[in-house]
Amino acid sequence: MTDALSFLKTRRSRPAKILTGPVPSKTALEELLIIAARSPDHGKLEPWRFIVLKQAALRRLAILARSLAETAGPDVVDANKTSRQYETGTLAVVVVESPKECHKFPEIEQTYSAGAVCLSLLNASLASGWGANWLSGWASHQQKFCSEGLSLEPHERVAGIIHIGTGPAEVPDRPRPDVYALTNWVNS
Repeated sequence: MTDALSFLKTRRSRPAKILTGPVPSKTALEELLIIAARSPDHGKLEPWRFIVLKQAALRRLAILARSLAETAGPDVVDANKTSRQYETGTLAVVVVESPKECHKFPEIEQTYSAGAVCLSLLNASLASGWGANWLSGWASHQQKFCSEGLSLEPHERVAGIIHIGTGPAEVPDRPRPDVYALTNWVNS
């Protein structure tokens, strides 16, 4: 088995809440972004972009996330949980789905591309020896959080937030899907 297949067969995210510094340098992070940008992109539309959040930006977003969650109320969302990823984070990359006008390909293809970028960035980070976790969370789907906190345009949305830092080398695995129960083989 190749190293790449061995990695993919055993890859495991590191919980964002336990990631600490050091974090990738600007040069190392740029390389991870270059790798992530090699994701499938039907029509070469580049329907996504990146926002790199350093610690001060994460703390600013924690305040906004908590405020929005408290306004929504505890029966809608847990304010502590909503703000925690921003309060404890050291570095995160927001993958923004930024669809382009295109009549040739359906917009859902652009959504898939943004998701592929998220997974590619997560896997590139993990393969490079960093701890990483793909989160989004309640706040990232709120218009006010996206416009005020991240300066997203009205047509954009958060595809994922990839937290990157130093984490433990080993973490317990979790139960995995039963691929045999989820697969149909069609012969004709």
